[in-house]
Amino acid sequence: PLSHTEYFGIFAFFNDTHEAQSHVYTRADLQKLADIRTRIADAEARIRIERPQWEAEISAWERQVAAGLVPWTTVTMAEMSSSGLLCHPTQRADGSILMIGHRDNTIIFEAEPDLMGATGLRLEALTDGDLPMGGPGRDGSWGLSTLEVQVKKPDGDKWEKLKLTNATADFSQPEQLVPLPDAAKKDDTRKTDAKHEAAKKDDPPKMASIGPVANLIDGDGNSSWRADRGPLVRNQPSSAVVQFEQPLDFPEGTKLKVTITMADKKPHGGDGTMLGCCRVSLSTSPAPAAPAIDHAAVLAIATPAEQRTAGDQAAIFAAWRKTVPELEPINEEIAGLWRSVPTPQTSILHLAARSSAERRPTHLLDRGVWNAPKEEIEPHVPAALHPFPADAAKNRLGFAKWLVDPRSPLTARVAVNRIWQGLFGQGLVETPDDFGTRAPVPDHIDLLDWLAVDFMERGWSQKQAIRQIVMSDTYRQASQASPEALTRDPQNRLLARGPRFRVDAEIVRDVALAASGLLTHKLGGPGVIPPVPQNVLDYNYTYPSYWKAATGPDRYRRAVYVFRKRSMPDPVLANFDAPNGDVSCARRVRSNTPLAALTGLNEPVFVEAAQALALRTLKEGGADDASRIEHAFLLCTSRRPSDDETREMLAFLDEQRRQFADGWLNPREVATGSAEKLPALPPGTTPQDAGVWTLLARVLLNLDETVTKN
Repeated sequence: PLSHTEYFGIFAFFNDTHEAQSHVYTRADLQKLADIRTRIADAEARIRIERPQWEAEISAWERQVAAGLVPWTTVTMAEMSSSGLLCHPTQRADGSILMIGHRDNTIIFEAEPDLMGATGLRLEALTDGDLPMGGPGRDGSWGLSTLEVQVKKPDGDKWEKLKLTNATADFSQPEQLVPLPDAAKKDDTRKTDAKHEAAKKDDPPKMASIGPVANLIDGDGNSSWRADRGPLVRNQPSSAVVQFEQPLDFPEGTKLKVTITMADKKPHGGDGTMLGCCRVSLSTSPAPAAPAIDHAAVLAIATPAEQRTAGDQAAIFAAWRKTVPELEPINEEIAGLWRSVPTPQTSILHLAARSSAERRPTHLLDRGVWNAPKEEIEPHVPAALHPFPADAAKNRLGFAKWLVDPRSPLTARVAVNRIWQGLFGQGLVETPDDFGTRAPVPDHIDLLDWLAVDFMERGWSQKQAIRQIVMSDTYRQASQASPEALTRDPQNRLLARGPRFRVDAEIVRDVALAASGLLTHKLGGPGVIPPVPQNVLDYNYTYPSYWKAATGPDRYRRAVYVFRKRSMPDPVLANFDAPNGDVSCARRVRSNTPLAALTGLNEPVFVEAAQALALRTLKEGGADDASRIEHAFLLCTSRRPSDDETREMLAFLDEQRRQFADGWLNPREVATGSAEKLPALPPGTTPQDAGVWTLLARVLLNLDETVTKN
């Protein structure tokens, strides 16, 4: 029994996490990165030795910086949107705005702040645990092309653009001029004479400026402010400050609109330049400007000493050492070490714990309505189960320990039931996703409980549980069933015979590749993209231009490595009942449709497996048809054929040879997929042999016994 409130009580344990993304490095690069960090730590240790009064120096420097900081008032936004309405900016309690949803080029904020006497505006690019590597960018590096500020008076109906001057930033990349894409390729249908065309060819290419913060307010949509400090160190906050040409003098009720446009990724390179998190503030101080130190240190200095994290202390130390002229050699040494950081091959999505200051509240959602939350729910567990330990933390770790507590009757039951389902095709509990009061009571509940207790006592070892089950007399029974047994117990709930069921979709593919000898046994590494029909790619919301089918050995890696697009189900796996990737699936439903047969006969991976099995049979199977039949049949079914089966296959081979001899089929096309291509034939064989055995291999790979566990 589980109440509505208890459901959200469990949800609260999982709701308070960042959905983070981190780099993934090779072992060699991890070692190099660890070495770099050690050398940086050693360099900073030398600073402390060379300057024994470093703590006093930092304290004095910090007081000096704090005294010069301009006070800022965060703007609370009334409305937030984007140009394509696909990004959904969300403002949090600290005023930071996280860009949730799809990427968009232009973000618009509207508010009704006190504008009287405002002299400048600050835009902070902030880190956040929900952004890749912490942000501030949505795609690593980021860039802003324009910053516009407009006002609308209470009695006005039009927005007035304010002139912005004196842009400053804590950091800007050195200016880089990049040629723009050919602007002449717009749909310009005007006719020009040859003289004009020649003059155009001599014109210098238009250039875009990348780097300086002044590009934010220069009116050129192609230029941009970039604050990329390099690998890893780019994942820190930055700030830009612009001044109003004149202090603002607008009455109460005046609306403010701030529009930021992301840098165009074409002249700037990379996959995207979108800012992922920001904050907008106003100041009334005369001539406000961004301090010439890293914004991470500014934020740390503004944090009370007792609340500072280790990261805050590191930011302050790094900013201080950069201001000491005598430390320039060490500072350059450290900067060089950061520049030598290895480039990661890929990244991984994962959960990460939030700090107490970033706690995300959980609310009860009546009927699941997400935008009408009701009362706040604290993390708690169902009353029907064992109590949550009083001394345990109310977080995911505490919940995990409660979940596997020896007093828990549920977790081990679910785990062994899942193992049983994998081995027998169905669990002792028919509904592996529902162990509740409305689920059917298992026929062998004592066996389920015994397995669950034994599983816990053996250290939750899945290998031990699997070994115990497959070594049992129950599992080792034959799968054959008499008509009477099928009538009495069609689903084998009484366990009177061994399991028999078609294997899962991924294993159907792997069985074909293993029998053919194509299966690549390499472990680990990135996923591989499988071939799919062109029309599957064409009917995507956005065409996946990255979808290039793998070639060579990678094409035949185990299905566990096959790349899958959540909104584009793989047709091969789907026809064998693999679920979509957008929902959790605890139990697959097995179907028996003509689509599955057509897939096994015609999809590229199975056709290529049949061609490879034919060549393997000709190479390894012996010199005559009978011995080759026995070898191929054994590879596919793990047994030797009967005399009747051998006669059927010999007759099939004779019939296909007549088809080739009469010209109905081209052996090269059957064996390779191309009428011009010759297969790599074993000695003493012909293209006709390869074609004939390819057709028989298709039959063998698609036998019910080949893809069925017996």
